[in-house]
Amino acid sequence: MLHRLKQFIPQSFKNIFHLCEAILGNILYGFPAKKLTIIGVTGTNGKTTTTQFIARILEFAGKRVAVASTINFKIAGEEIVNTSKLTTLSRLRLQKFLRQAADAGCTHAVLEISSHALDQSRIWGIPCGIAVMTNVTREHLDYHQTMAEYRRAKQRLFLKALRAVISLDMQEPEYFHPDTKKPVIFYSIKNQNAHLLAQNIELDFKGTEFTVEGVRFHLHIPGFFNIENAMASLGVAQLLGIDFAVAKEALESVMSVPGRMELVPNVINADIIIDYAVTPDAFEKVYASILPLKIPGTKIIHVFGACGERDRGKRPLMGEIASSYADIVVLTNEDPFYENSERIIDDIEKGVTKKKDKDYFRIFDRREAIHKALSLAEIGDIVLITGKGAETSMAIGNKRLSWSERAVVEEELAKLTSAIQS
Repeated sequence: MLHRLKQFIPQSFKNIFHLCEAILGNILYGFPAKKLTIIGVTGTNGKTTTTQFIARILEFAGKRVAVASTINFKIAGEEIVNTSKLTTLSRLRLQKFLRQAADAGCTHAVLEISSHALDQSRIWGIPCGIAVMTNVTREHLDYHQTMAEYRRAKQRLFLKALRAVISLDMQEPEYFHPDTKKPVIFYSIKNQNAHLLAQNIELDFKGTEFTVEGVRFHLHIPGFFNIENAMASLGVAQLLGIDFAVAKEALESVMSVPGRMELVPNVINADIIIDYAVTPDAFEKVYASILPLKIPGTKIIHVFGACGERDRGKRPLMGEIASSYADIVVLTNEDPFYENSERIIDDIEKGVTKKKDKDYFRIFDRREAIHKALSLAEIGDIVLITGKGAETSMAIGNKRLSWSERAVVEEELAKLTSAIQS
């Protein structure tokens, strides 16, 4: 009932409350952000991985670092999993986190910042030393209504930031650098006009290699988009005067980021990938990374759903993209929240062009859907499972059911292996 009542309160009224609470949080905790160099990372996709890359570079440069991201909270080496389902913490919790970071002697804080948090003034009182933009593509239109409003919300981070790191490969990157007097690093994997350009790119499921300003980097995490995320972190390193030799060592120490192009070892000799991709653009980028690695004669099997109470317009687009690139599509449940789960799948299905029960399956139970995909996989096939990533729960109404995508995959693989051996 409370959830339904909240829907009738204008967002502008809610934002007044958010702002007041943010001001209160700053006062209660003594404006802790002023004691830290704040690096704010925003964008539709890539925020989490970029945040982890930046933090690792800072640590290797000898800095004492705090991190608040979709997947984790970290203060000077002590880390806990983020189970809140929030990209950016609520006003009071964020200020408390920053106070704990300052008290622990941290000098830098890397914050993943959502468009919702920017629109709601959740980061009021937090001076941003460096603002990082990964990209802006369709997402959260249920909240912002239009792409113009979505971009405007993101821009707020850059209006007050002292310096910026921005992808030159996105649409209208200059929009996020309105004050040309402020230092900026534009990075790219294809635009020769960028300050930092990735060259000589080599892609593999075991990682990627690329060269920037004569330094050869190796990432253990595959994907073109992870090169973009690494480039964003190198832009931050350059603004902070951190040598690329240090950054190289730091990036090469990152063996994986949970739920982000995460490979699951298996005995069926397929490439099983768990990724958080939840937007049409993220789907395109994932496929751009895996299609060149697909072995002729093998299949791509894609399992996914869509989050409830979010932009419905993107759902058929995701279905269409998956149908275009995958050989087999398995639609399933994800995080319906208070929305009808079957309707969510109906929306995605509008974009699916494959034949049902032949190369398209609709399996509501996510565990069963994963089992189906794994049972169809043969040697060399790619099983792509997107939407949950490293999340630790599934949201159904006001309930939070325990969920681990990787654990489920491993359990279902064990069942299949046992069945084969018996």
